[in-house]
Amino acid sequence: MRYTRALALAATLTLTATSACTLAGGDEETPEPTSPGTPAPVQPPADEGDGDETPAEGGAAADDETSTGDGAAEEEETTPSDPGAVTLIAHDSFYLPDELVEAFEAETGIDLEIQLSGDAGAMANQVVLTAGSPVADVVFGIDNTFAARVIDADALEGYTPDGLPESVAEHDLEGPSAAYLTPVDYGDVCVNVDNVWFANQGIAPPQTLADLVEPEYENLFVTPGATTSSPGMSFLLATIGEFGPDEWHTYWEELMANGAKVTSGWTDAYTVDFTGGGGEGDRPIVLSYASSPPFTIPEGGWEPTTSALLDTCFRQVEYAGVLAGAGNPEGAHQVIDWLLSEQVQAAIPDAMYMYPVHDQVVLPEIWAQWAAVAEDPIVVHPQQIEAERETWLREWADIATG
Repeated sequence: MRYTRALALAATLTLTATSACTLAGGDEETPEPTSPGTPAPVQPPADEGDGDETPAEGGAAADDETSTGDGAAEEEETTPSDPGAVTLIAHDSFYLPDELVEAFEAETGIDLEIQLSGDAGAMANQVVLTAGSPVADVVFGIDNTFAARVIDADALEGYTPDGLPESVAEHDLEGPSAAYLTPVDYGDVCVNVDNVWFANQGIAPPQTLADLVEPEYENLFVTPGATTSSPGMSFLLATIGEFGPDEWHTYWEELMANGAKVTSGWTDAYTVDFTGGGGEGDRPIVLSYASSPPFTIPEGGWEPTTSALLDTCFRQVEYAGVLAGAGNPEGAHQVIDWLLSEQVQAAIPDAMYMYPVHDQVVLPEIWAQWAAVAEDPIVVHPQQIEAERETWLREWADIATG
């Protein structure tokens, strides 16, 4: 098993609007952890290759075949197209414990290369730009905000594992799209509040998105930007889903007029500006994740100091799919089956801070107690997201930077 850093062909071609505006906290794109709930991005251990390490570009490269004096060809180096090798392309926040990967390799005989390829948007664009001639066999981390783009580009082959738990179907894409992408995990992007701050101030915390524009919450909310952050984009979609495609602009105008702060990324918003994020921030309301509160339980304490507002959540679902033109599609099927196995599903919360789609696996105790998910998350159809994304981002930037 190897982790590598992909040479992203789409590195400069991520969302057109992504580089179009400069927001508080920095003027460069700040890839966000796409895994909800983590106070810091999850990276592979240093001895396996972390996000800053680039042991190879674009995966393993095969040596040219050379002839010996008697005409016999020397054995080529194993490549992703060889029967015993599979390349999995994933976003930078993908990580599973070494022992799980090693057990999979030992059981199947597959040599698994995990190729990290930037944030979810950059990875999706690379998959689209290499449709039919992929740099890998299987992809993980295409979420419901990019699913339509990848499917419409004919970048995937149909595959549905056998014997899936019924709970997996709850996260399926609608219609024929479900045949191309299999749900693996999910998470809710939600407004979080600092319970201690509000208790000390004697102010009732907000409960809904509409509450955030009320005078008592002036200058108290901070969110990462929609053009520079995956959770920031999810928050924009939450407001579009909640208030409608014709009214969300008015909501954002009122939100900004009420002193909302926009940062370039989740890390700045949560760890710098948020009063409950461990820094010295002055804003007790932040855009984060439903799974964030357990990580604010103080040492020696028994409950979180923060809460997620479950009526404000937009649900992200992450999928896996076989890439069209994969050199080893059978191996890609085995990887997807493995990602849906009980062992991997049980490891997802601690490894990637997401919820498993398999509802029979046991969640970590603090998740079961303090990381509830939204019963009725806000929804925007993936096809509508794809059709309107650039327009929405452009219009949002005009308001947020005006």
